[in-house]
This record gives sequence, structure tokens and C-alpha cells, in this order.
Amino acid sequence: MKNHNLFAALRAAFPAALDAVAVETDSGLRYSWEDLERATAMMANLLQSLGLPAGSRVAVQVEKSVEAMMLYLATLRAGYVFLPLNTAYQSAEVEYFIGNAEPAVVVCTSRNFGWVSKIAFKAGTQNVFTLDDDRSGSMLDRAAHCSDQHQVAVMQEDDLAAILYTSGTTGRSKGAMLSHGNMLSNAQVLQDYWGWKKGDVLIHALPIFHVHGLFVAIHGALINGSKMIWLSRFDPKLVLKKLPEATVFMGVPTLYVRLLAEPGLDIEACRNMRLFIAGSAPLLIETFGDWQQRTGHTILERYGMSETAMLTSNPYEGGERRGGTVGFALPGTSLRVRGNDGQLLTTDEIGDIQVKGPNVFQGYWRMPEKTKEEFTADGYFKTGDVGKIDKDGYITIVGRSKDLIISGGYNVYPAEIESYINELPGVAESALVGVPHPDFGEVGVAIVIPKPGAALDAEEIVATLRSKLANFKIPKHCFVVSELPRNTMGKVQKNLLRAQYKALFA
Repeated sequence: MKNHNLFAALRAAFPAALDAVAVETDSGLRYSWEDLERATAMMANLLQSLGLPAGSRVAVQVEKSVEAMMLYLATLRAGYVFLPLNTAYQSAEVEYFIGNAEPAVVVCTSRNFGWVSKIAFKAGTQNVFTLDDDRSGSMLDRAAHCSDQHQVAVMQEDDLAAILYTSGTTGRSKGAMLSHGNMLSNAQVLQDYWGWKKGDVLIHALPIFHVHGLFVAIHGALINGSKMIWLSRFDPKLVLKKLPEATVFMGVPTLYVRLLAEPGLDIEACRNMRLFIAGSAPLLIETFGDWQQRTGHTILERYGMSETAMLTSNPYEGGERRGGTVGFALPGTSLRVRGNDGQLLTTDEIGDIQVKGPNVFQGYWRMPEKTKEEFTADGYFKTGDVGKIDKDGYITIVGRSKDLIISGGYNVYPAEIESYINELPGVAESALVGVPHPDFGEVGVAIVIPKPGAALDAEEIVATLRSKLANFKIPKHCFVVSELPRNTMGKVQKNLLRAQYKALFA
């Protein structure tokens, strides 16, 4: 029987010479393919020794490290479900995710063990481990006593491999369930479509708690048996220094903007590079053009989401990479644009983007009604993005149907932040809108109405939010006003607010 475990496919792509370098870190550490094989086996044996039920979730909120990647691979290898959590999430958020996913194992940093373990044990989690970015923690201490031989768990294509929480446009986050088949099909398509070849080296400068860094980048390198230059965080000077040793770089638009600010970025620095890929947020035409001019390379822009991994891409070869577009639907993915009344739209007509394919997720964790709602009768997933297809087939995303703010590549959903603001004493109502920002592309601005007789302090509101929410969700500015613009139905007109504050950071 064929084993559809994603790890089995990644492991099969390891080079024959297991003593070759698989990962080289910014602190000078080198990990061989043999190290990846043995360490993931030991961690997988540790997880299996805990006697967890089939389909158990392993929730992980740790700093970026090669060991954290190994833990992800070990979770796949052992047949459990990986649940990555943004390192910026605070207690209220973590409490929700752990309560909702009911993980059997939680792994956190030593520094957060006190409050995270309290939340986990209260929710019924039996096992809480620590893992730090200096190769320490109880996870590694315990795994060190386990065998480095491990039989990869046999999985079916539809078996769950990961749950990624996406912030809800209304209310709380939803857990997108991705199967081994979803992720493997996407990795294989991208390996071919982006022309991965023997000898490619990837600079990995992204976080590893979302699709871009964890799946697109890591799967891309591993399924090609390619070495990774592993940066614990994005540092433009260090990326510049490492470019001559690499061939592939993936980044969010903010990273490209910061690299363009480096005087050393030029054609010579990029002499060995084959491909620069951008995603997670719209790339400004200005950045696209400046990059072309400075480096001689045309950035390849693509589009995906937590529920689907990658959906579209500009061509690697055999076609023009067009700035401002996200290219064509990937092989095996069917994409269409529909109007409000459900009719299929034609060339250049703007409507809702819907997709279907082997990469599309299994649904939302424990939300059957929500899952049903998000799929059409003929099986297409409603992405919630609005876009159009031009006469040549290029797809352009024009926005989000639900006022999503994309700040520095991270999704910020106004409804979630507004719910926290509205709970504060003295607040009658609030609205969060996205406005242009030179560095982050877009940031949130909060407009708050006080209750009669209440005196609100804008700075105090922001400070209170900092203790509750991840930093990327915090409004960059807060205004206390007497009223919000509304239409005849009483609905807040966010378009007018966006227009009013659009020059705030100009």
C-alpha cells in the first residue's frame, strides 16, 4: 500500500550523500541530511511514546530554529497533526486556540512555560514541552533518549497533517485543515512550475508559523533535496551577504522594500540567483520596477492562502512576469470569477474568486456549517478575495471582500480587533481600517467613539491592546471621535474612513 505521508515524500528526495549540508544557519551551525533524518526519528519516537490517540494535535509556539522545523517534520512522520502558532500571540489568543483545537501536546519557549502550561493543563492537555532557539528545552532532552530509527507512519491522502488558524473576518479564528495530499500535491506542482533544479540553494528568511515559510519554502527545498541558508530572522545586510551563495529567495513585499534600501543591492550581488518570489501581500508596481532595475531580476509574484496553499503564479519561464498580477492558476487548480448573483464573469470583470483543486483544504476544524457555507454546490471554495482575469489569462487580486488589512505580510481582520476595543470600559463603538504605509504596505488605524460622559485616551487604548494581541494586529494610530460615517442602513462606511486617513503615513 502506498504511503501518502508527506514526510515520506520529502525523505525520499533527500540526496544519496546524507553527510552533505542540508541546513546552514546564520550562527554558523551546519546540519546534514543525516542529522535531519536522525533528529526527526528521535522526536517522532518521543511523540509516539506518549500513547497519543490517532489524529492528535501538536500545538507549537516557539521561536524560529532548525529544531522547530525538525519538530514539524517529526509530527508529520509520526502521523500527528501540526498546529503552528504565531510567536506574537498573547494569552487571550493562545487560550482560544488551545481550547478550540484541544491539542494532546503543547510545545512553547521556556520563557513562556509558566503561562502557556497553565492554559494547556486547564484545557486538558497532558503533555507540555519547551523548545528554545539555542538547541535547549525539555523536548530535546527527552528526545535524546529515544531511538534514531523510526518507521514513517502510514497515512492516506485525506489524513490531516496540519491545522492553520486564520483570523476570522467575523468573530474568532477558524482552523483550516490541510491534509498530507493537499500539501504534497502543492509541493510537487511548485517544484515543477518554479523550475527547481539540482544544486539550488534557498535563503530561508521567513517565519515558520504560516504557509509561506513553513510550507512553500521548507517543502520547496526539501522535496528538491536542496540546501537551505537558514536565517533566524530577516536581516537585509545578511541576506545581501548570502545572496552569492544562493539561487532562490522567497519574501513578503516588505522584505524587498528593505533590501532595496541597501546600497549594496545590485546585479553583481545577485549574480548566482535564479529566482526571487514574492507573496503574502500585494507587491507595489514601484517595488517591482525598482527591483528589476537594480538587480536585473524580475520578481515572480504568486498568490495563495492558508486554506489552499499556493493557487496561482506568474510563469517561471515561457511567459512574461507581469507586475501587479499574480499570474495564472497553477496546473491542477481551477479558478473562476463569479458575480454577486453567481454568474460566471468574463474578461476584466471584477468579482469573487473561487477555486477547486487537490491543494484545497478539507474544511474548518469543528465548523461543519462554516465549511459548508464556504463551498459552492459544485465544490469550489470561496476565497473571499475579489479579482479579475484579463484577456491573456493573468489574474489580478483587487482586494478582500471583508476589509482585510495585510500588514507586513500578515493578515489583520478588523472585526477581531474591534471586538477587543469594544470591550474596553467607556467604548461605545470602534472601526478599524487599513491605510497605506511606506514600510508595511498597510497598517490598521482605529477610530473609536466613547460612551456618553466617558473620557477615552487614544494612547491608553493602544497600550491595553498591546497586552492582549500580537504586535502586527496593534493599530498604528488611534483616534477618539464623536461619530462614525454611516449609510442609510446605519452601516459604518469604512471606505470614507480609509479616504479620510489615507495620507496619515504618506
